[in-house]
Amino acid sequence: MKIMSVKRKRFRVEQAMGEVVMPEPEMTGGADPGPMHREIMAELRSIRAQMAAAPSQRTGEGVDAAVAREVAETHALLETYRAQVEQCEKLKVELDLIHDAISRTKREIAVLHGKSFNGEEMAKVNGELGAVVGGTEQATQQILEAVEAIDQAASALANNVTPDQQKRLSEDIQERVVSIFEACNFQDLTGQRISKVMQTMKFIEQHINEMMNIWGGVDAIKTHVPPIVDTREGDARLLNGPKLDGDAGHASQDDIDAMFN
Repeated sequence: MKIMSVKRKRFRVEQAMGEVVMPEPEMTGGADPGPMHREIMAELRSIRAQMAAAPSQRTGEGVDAAVAREVAETHALLETYRAQVEQCEKLKVELDLIHDAISRTKREIAVLHGKSFNGEEMAKVNGELGAVVGGTEQATQQILEAVEAIDQAASALANNVTPDQQKRLSEDIQERVVSIFEACNFQDLTGQRISKVMQTMKFIEQHINEMMNIWGGVDAIKTHVPPIVDTREGDARLLNGPKLDGDAGHASQDDIDAMFN
């Protein structure tokens, strides 16, 4: 038999690896296994050469740089994610505080509406104040009428009248004095009615202060208060009503007397 030596084609992998490929095994009898067989054997030898290569050759500097770059990018992404998580946690805390403040404010408003601002309660407050005004006017009128009658009786007593007339005038004066005492009882009723109104006002003030404290207190609210502008004109601008003792601009009797001296 004739021994044949076949020259095999070198593949790109072999050329890149610089491998020296062993020649094909010698065939006897002129049998050619075919090009497919030769190609498969060449690929297997190439893979074997790559696997047997040194670690430094298999993981070159380019691979190490790529891995280091990917690790750095991964760390950067983790830091960014961690920062975003912290911001989300802070935002959640702030939103929870706002939600709690709104809920507490709604409860305070509900209490005010249920016990102070509804129609029945406000009508009662208005009725009490109206009764105070009406009772004061009625008592004042009764006192003025009694004083006028007493003045007339005193003037009649100054004249020469009979003993019977003096007796009737004296009895009339006593009746008028009793009427004045009766009229003065309006102060007790007025005090009771005003006390009811003050309780309602204190209840409202308490819950309004609570709402202000929920949103940071009086100082925080003052920053949002618009400036007060007096739009009154003419005499209406001068009418401020009676002042309390501690109010600024309160004129005493001595100040008034000094104006006329």
